[in-house]
Amino acid sequence: MKDLLGKAIYDYHLGKDTGILYTETSISETEEMDVSYFFRPFKDMPELEQKALQLAKGKILDIGCGAGSHALYLQDERELEVKAIDISPLSVKTASSRGVKNAECIDLFELEEQQYDTVLLLMNGSGILGSYEGLYTGLNKLRSLIAPGGQALIDSSDLIYMFDEDEDGGKWVPGDQYYGQLEFTITYDDESETFPWLYIDFDSLAQACAHCGLYCEMILEGENYDYLARITAAI
Repeated sequence: MKDLLGKAIYDYHLGKDTGILYTETSISETEEMDVSYFFRPFKDMPELEQKALQLAKGKILDIGCGAGSHALYLQDERELEVKAIDISPLSVKTASSRGVKNAECIDLFELEEQQYDTVLLLMNGSGILGSYEGLYTGLNKLRSLIAPGGQALIDSSDLIYMFDEDEDGGKWVPGDQYYGQLEFTITYDDESETFPWLYIDFDSLAQACAHCGLYCEMILEGENYDYLARITAAI
């Protein structure tokens, strides 16, 4: 892992004259991404993220914390106990430097079986799970992390809109894998790295949750086929 995203985030935090961060997926063109987006305050966050942070309660686990913006808001503004984790060493270093009190570089699946009242997976949190098959493994892990009466809040998008329609209104989607399972590429400082990334539609997420003994409810739908869902233990 080259940790190019972490490098871009840390360089920006240090005020360096950074290179441009580019992103692309296996079904989309290359786009330029403003690194400052990872440092946005609550007022500049998308409505889905704001809603998730407002619903967060109790002891919180922030998975894929990046530069720590979500954790900082919960810690400083709402005075909640937050553990922030990421597999990017430089992102965690940035989050700690910005004031996140409990930030650790660790993979979700290596996390000890502690339990939390709220588990956050934001900024297309399903992407962390990597693949449709990984979704089930990830949900089982989440189930072990959610305390009794607790919740996981996750956002994602349904990418079906990106595929062409046939004459009958159906969609031309890959036949060999789930259509939201992509390869995601980051380019920064003349280097690139590619990793699997998962966008999951709500119905598929809800079905996978039910299979894993969890309940999934829609909390909020965005304007671009995105949504925020809450996952709890099945009743």
